[in-house]
Parts: sequence; C-alpha cells; structure tokens
Amino acid sequence: MQQLTSAEAALIASVDAAPMLDQVLAWSAINTGTGNLSGLAQYVAILADAFAALPGEVALVAPAKVEAVAPDGRGLEVAYGQHMVLRVRPKANRRFLLTGHMDTVFPPDHAFQAPRWLDEETLNGPGVADMKGGIAVILAALKAFEGSPAAAGVGYDVLLNSDEETGSLSSAPLIAELAAGKIAALTYEPSALPDGTLAGARGGSGNYSLIVTGKSAHAGRNPQDGRNAIVAAAALALGLKALEREGLSINPAKIDGGSANNVVPDHAVLRFNIRPMNTQLAEWFEQQVQQLIAAVAAEHGVAIHRHGGISRPPKPLDPPAERLFELVRDCGAALGQTIRWQSSGGVCDGNNIAACGVPVVDTMGVRGGAIHSPDEFLIVPSLAERAKLSALVLHRLATGVTL
Repeated sequence: MQQLTSAEAALIASVDAAPMLDQVLAWSAINTGTGNLSGLAQYVAILADAFAALPGEVALVAPAKVEAVAPDGRGLEVAYGQHMVLRVRPKANRRFLLTGHMDTVFPPDHAFQAPRWLDEETLNGPGVADMKGGIAVILAALKAFEGSPAAAGVGYDVLLNSDEETGSLSSAPLIAELAAGKIAALTYEPSALPDGTLAGARGGSGNYSLIVTGKSAHAGRNPQDGRNAIVAAAALALGLKALEREGLSINPAKIDGGSANNVVPDHAVLRFNIRPMNTQLAEWFEQQVQQLIAAVAAEHGVAIHRHGGISRPPKPLDPPAERLFELVRDCGAALGQTIRWQSSGGVCDGNNIAACGVPVVDTMGVRGGAIHSPDEFLIVPSLAERAKLSALVLHRLATGVTL
C-alpha cells in the first residue's frame, strides 16, 4: 500500500468539506426531473456560478436534437435542458474528464420533493445520492486539487449533463467530444453499495420502438381484408422474448395502438429495452432482430419500421480500466477507505466514455442507496470521504501514474 506523501497529506488537509452538505440540501430542494426544463435552468445557473470558482471557462451547451416516437408513430422532437461544461487548461498534454448529471427521475408532480433527515448521518431526498451529492464531491475535490502544485501541469474538462436519467441522448455527442484524447475519466454516480463498493464492468442498454403499419377493415364484415398491427406487434414481443439468453435480457415494455373493438387495427408501436452484457451479444441481437422483423412482416402482411438502438454500449474492464480501479483502491487504502468493485447490470455515462477508449471509474460519488425511489439516501460523512479520495486520485494521475 502506497502511503501519503507530505504533498498528498497537505492536499487532503485542504479539502474543504464545510460547504458540501449545505450545497446538497439546497440543490436537492430544486426539482430537476429530466423533463423539468425550468428547474434544470435554475440549477445549471447555480452550478455555473459555483464552478466559476475554478480556473478555466464555463459554458452552457445546447442539447443535441433528439427524436422520439409518438404513440401514433410520428417522429417527435424531445426537449432537454442545457449541459454545463468547464474546460481547464485545454492545451495541457495530459488531461482528464470528470462527469456528472443534473437531472433526477422525479418530475415536478412527484410527491418526493424535499430532503429530510433519517438520522444524524443519513439524509433522505431527491437526488441527494444520484447525484447532487456527487456534484458537490466534484467541486470540493477540484478546489483542493487546484491548490496543489501538480495541478498546473495537467488539464481537465467537467461535464454536467441534463439528460443522463433518460439515456444521455442529447449529450452523447458532447460526451464523445470531451472524452477524446483524455488519459482517464471519473464519473460521479453513487457507489454501487452503501459500503462504497464501486461498479466495475457494466452491461449495455438499448431502447427501441417498432412501428407496425397494417390495414384497417371491419371486424365483422371483412376482417380477412385487414392486417392486424396489434397481433403483429404481439408476435414481435413474443419473438423478442424468445431471443433472451444468458447475458442478454429483453424487456418488451409497451404496445401503443388500436382503436374501436369493431375495427381491425392498422397501427401499433412496440417499445422494448435490451441489456447485453457484452458486445458479442449486442451484435448477435442486431442480426436476430432484423430477421425477426422480416419474418413477422411477411407472415402478417404488415410494414415494420425500427427506431432506436444501443445507446449505452457494454463496458468491459480492459487492462487500462483495471489499472485505474487499482489506483482508486490504493488511494482509498492510503486514506483508510476500503474500496472494492463488482460488475453491474446498470448503465450510465461511464458506458459511453469507455466506448471512446478512455478508462473510467463511474461510481466516484457518495455512499448511499435506494436511488430512483422515495427512499433514496445519502450517507453524509461520505461527502468528505469521496472528495478526499477524488483529490488524491487526481493528484496521482497528475504526477505520472500510467494506465
């Protein structure tokens, strides 16, 4: 175990944890559900002001255009909030990427809107763990790191996006742009377990809509002249489920369409999600779904249009990623923190970053749990713990650790 040098000890002592809890309390009280553009606009302005305390330039970046499929099959543009980017020493030869997200899964009309204390060390509230606590960790760690002489020789970008909870569709191009050329990346999702265990390898995720166009007819007089889009969509759903195997889960989630009971329905939209644990399974599914679509279209006499695809590629642990995890583990040990990692079926922006060939640890945020539910909680002492851990990781990356 590598112990702290005097410079590292001074760095850790400089981490100012005092503002972090107040930040989380204030930020959690602002509703930032992905679709709440006014709440996100309020929050991004607060964060832009807070991160302006660091060197570099803060910019608010417009979301990329994203099209979804409406229940009637038409294309529908989806509105997202602005993304915040901080660029520090962009001409440095050795640069890192730190990412977080501003949005939560709780819309403005959800009952879960304000933080409350469960006990002296546990805070319940929307986004306290996922991931407003993580954003506070980024800010505190970078402020301490900037006080170290090692910071002058490296640069970094910080991305806080507004759409992670719905797949980062409007920020994916920005993630790829910022990941390019980076030595390493840290993403501030909460720990995989309340004890601080990190998420290691991750599976991937894809969301799809299959738009089925049949032919309407009278259900009593001439049903044989119709082409039932609902029945075809049901056949697709059953066919998709039959493609499941170890390492590949498929979830047919919803069918939109149909009309009156006496009309053969000429329209349906089947929506589904897949979770491949590796790229081989993702590629296999791509071949199989094309064959399934062709077979169902021929059997039922319908047209089928596919929308969507893999938005979070699988994230294996390659050797550079393993070395980054080992660095985080060793930094934790030097701070008296036990750091482990395990594979996860969940996905996040770490998947997108890894797909760019950049080693990433994507659960550098706070210890907590029950995320995406009204029971979400933050273990408050982990704010300071994780800020110190990040500051030390950045320092060692800056002083020549090779991944």
